[in-house]
Amino acid sequence: MHDDRRVIEARIDRTLRERIRPAVYPHAVPLAVHVWHVPGEPVPVAEGLRATYAPAAVGDAWGPPWGTSWFRFTGEVPAEWAGRTVEAVLDLGFSHPGPGFSAEGLVYRPDGSPVKGLHPKSHWVRLTERTVDLYVEAAANPLIVGPVTALGDPLTAGDAPLYRLARADVAIFDETVWNLAHDLDVLVDLMRQQSLESPRRWEILRACERALDVLDLFDLEATAAAAREKLAPALALPAHPDAHTLYSVGHAHIDSAWLWPLRETVRKVARTAANVVSLMDDDPDVVFAMSQAQQLAWIKEHRPEIFTRVKERIADGRLVPVGGMWVEADANMPGGEAMARQFVHGKRFFLDEFGIETEEVWLPDSFGYSAALPQLIKLSGSKWFLTQKISWNETNKFPHHTFWWEGLDGTRIFTHFPPVDTYNVEFSGKQLAHAVANFEEKGAASRSLAPFGYGDGGGGPTRDMMARARRLANLAGSPRVRIAAPARFFEDAHTEYPDAPVWVGELYLELHRGTYTSQAKTKQGNRRSEHLLREAELWAATAAVRAGFAYPYERLDRLWKTVLLHQFHDILPGSSIAWVHRQARTTYADVAAELGEIIDSAQESLSGAGEGVVVFNAAPHGRNGVPAGGAHPEWAPAEHSAVEEADGGYVLDDGLLRVVVDARGLITSVVADGREAVAPGSAANLLQLHPDHPANWDAWDVNHYYRNTGTDLVDLVSMEARDGAVVVRRAFGASTVEQVVSVADGTVEIDTVVDWHEREKILKAAFPLDVRADRSASETQFGHVYRATHRNTSWEAARFEICAHRWVHVGEPGWGAAVVNDSTYGHDVTSTVRDDGGTTTTVRLSLLRAPRFPDPETDQGEHRFRYALVPGATIGDAVRAGYRINLPARRQPGNAVVEPLVAVDNDAVVVEAVKLADDGSGDVVVRLYEALGGRASARLTVDFPLAAAAETDLLERVLTPSAREGGTVAITLRPFQVVTLRLTPGN
Repeated sequence: MHDDRRVIEARIDRTLRERIRPAVYPHAVPLAVHVWHVPGEPVPVAEGLRATYAPAAVGDAWGPPWGTSWFRFTGEVPAEWAGRTVEAVLDLGFSHPGPGFSAEGLVYRPDGSPVKGLHPKSHWVRLTERTVDLYVEAAANPLIVGPVTALGDPLTAGDAPLYRLARADVAIFDETVWNLAHDLDVLVDLMRQQSLESPRRWEILRACERALDVLDLFDLEATAAAAREKLAPALALPAHPDAHTLYSVGHAHIDSAWLWPLRETVRKVARTAANVVSLMDDDPDVVFAMSQAQQLAWIKEHRPEIFTRVKERIADGRLVPVGGMWVEADANMPGGEAMARQFVHGKRFFLDEFGIETEEVWLPDSFGYSAALPQLIKLSGSKWFLTQKISWNETNKFPHHTFWWEGLDGTRIFTHFPPVDTYNVEFSGKQLAHAVANFEEKGAASRSLAPFGYGDGGGGPTRDMMARARRLANLAGSPRVRIAAPARFFEDAHTEYPDAPVWVGELYLELHRGTYTSQAKTKQGNRRSEHLLREAELWAATAAVRAGFAYPYERLDRLWKTVLLHQFHDILPGSSIAWVHRQARTTYADVAAELGEIIDSAQESLSGAGEGVVVFNAAPHGRNGVPAGGAHPEWAPAEHSAVEEADGGYVLDDGLLRVVVDARGLITSVVADGREAVAPGSAANLLQLHPDHPANWDAWDVNHYYRNTGTDLVDLVSMEARDGAVVVRRAFGASTVEQVVSVADGTVEIDTVVDWHEREKILKAAFPLDVRADRSASETQFGHVYRATHRNTSWEAARFEICAHRWVHVGEPGWGAAVVNDSTYGHDVTSTVRDDGGTTTTVRLSLLRAPRFPDPETDQGEHRFRYALVPGATIGDAVRAGYRINLPARRQPGNAVVEPLVAVDNDAVVVEAVKLADDGSGDVVVRLYEALGGRASARLTVDFPLAAAAETDLLERVLTPSAREGGTVAITLRPFQVVTLRLTPGN
């Protein structure tokens, strides 16, 4: 009985491939083709429609990389086809089977109204009129593949055409044959997931055999219905009562930039939205989830006619906004306030445009998730979290799919990882079987989420997917497929499994660790922009309250959204093509210039007249007599530390620190309060160069084996004393470096300029410290996280490269040290026991990489980094030093004393933002947090008449009134708690 199984399966496969699928379009006639090749960047739709078109033909080449061609297809439906379903079949020359990674198109009617997108899995247009007149805006997006490609930037991509028009027909669509193909596809897929001993496998095999026996291969139109009847019993058997349920929602994960620039994402989003609303017109069961407020804002701005349709579908509950964020941001590197604003701007857009309070935070593809997120999710008014990226772990399998995620402050968020391990489900038998077998909560829970659809410009769900979903809704041998919105899943899953297990701390992705370092200028632009935004809001708010300054609401809103967009999880991590990062550098420069203008204008309105100099301090802690958030006249210039020559090197001394720079230009001693910070026999500020050729994913990954070999950069070109500092110059490979080592206020600061021309290398700066620390503390959003410095377990060993914001701290009881930076995120911290019995704990900053894909020129050129060693530092000292190096004092002409708008009397409580309320009421909003990891009580003093105070959520909506007495507000915070206060000025 079993001997003929392989023969029957081969018969099914061949019949589907060679006869049934081609017969979906049994009759076709060609359309006439005309084309206009756009000279340059894409044009508005109206311009494309009225252009002068030239005759063209199937087989013609079109599309230089990143070019656009407008096609016009015209013809008549044959009269003898009257009463038949007819479609235009348009193949632009799709060279890649996966949608979203090569040519794409959007179909228009002659009046400019969009119809639907075209891609390799959906290149049909339903016709309802006898006369055919369709326009297609075709994008010649190149297929970007490694290991090195020049196609990632129009400056290097060339102009040779990439595609040839492959088909342009009007054809009969045989729905019965199409349904037969899906009947067989679903059953055969299901059959192959059953064991050979399963009766269900043989039931399906015999049903397929009977169907093919009645199918006339020379007359499928006449016999397809009979074949379907033979399959009907096998499709009618219901699923087991205890079958797993897949809550399935249409989805189209669209990277806001990646292997294409931002401008192309605008078009990808329009194509996808047009596809989705068109599919909804034909199929009332479609439910589609769309994240990223930015992408909906693009549709509103650039394609209002599509946005109108989108709003209609949102209103009827079938197109569901999710995510609650401006973009699907990287979740490791954005600063605390920036991450808060992702939720503020995302959720506010959904509220303002659609009246919807999104409750799901939707980050399926970001590269790890900060332990600060649960608190921010809750404070934004959301309560669910979804990702699947942790399934990419290369070392340890995450032990849960449905669980409570506990953040660094103790907040818990109900969280789900779809066990199907993809956000691009196609409802294949293999995917569904994997979801069931992989689900970690079997026996305790019975449902999971399965986002389905093609992403990245692939148009989302298709009619083929919906056909499969219907057949899988209740089918023996398969999990049940239920089309539903994500909120329905989360509500049902929480009801079923309220006592789900708890995961405490960050969700570290054991992959893509190189994204903490790749594209240094993009990361510097982000860090600098975040701190400039802090300054602009602080001084503009202060000037508005004190001097009637016109607070720049619209400008700040626009600038925040620009910065938030560039925190998308393939821009800030440095994993996009060269074009994206080239444009990002320009954008960040423009942002810095505009924010500088706002800061200068606000400070000028505060600094008063006079010939003196007023020093402004935007850091949350005072320095040199200037209070936090205030300004004082500068009475004396800063003094340089003493520098003396010694043994071929130099000694720097500022009265607090004594630092020895040896003849190699390395720091061999840092003594504070009689304690040596540098480990015996070691040297700090040691630059180290390692080969960096990851096993996969160049810009994304750095693998552990890079440490196996490396070079200490100890050779000098020159060294000299200058202005109280030591200047060290080196050359290595094709690169050079100049470092200025200085000492001030108990800190050793290193100002580094690298002219970088290495390939597939990683540059580290090492600080071996004489301290026994079995863990390091790294700043993250609104607090810090601890990570082991040892490798006791595979989980600890996998964290060989870590993300930190402004500082890393290591310590033992009674003594610690911090390494702070102005633009670096990647670090590693290790410890080893020396022969003398002491322990060396080494903190290293990852300064530069040089991957070749997707940008072959990644990081080439000149870079400037500032970082510093703070010996004897507590966590509090690390916090202060981290802010200080990122918020240098500003000087303006004048003589005024500017008292802080608000002040806090407990250094453990840090003021992160001071601004005016977004609603234009004139209220002052202050966001602060407990920074040390302990409980804290403090009094916030307000230096203006205070009529009322209240605690709010991130969106500045009042939660509870705050206790106040005159101009002070009492606050009590749990460890790492974030509090937003809304202060209403009085008369």
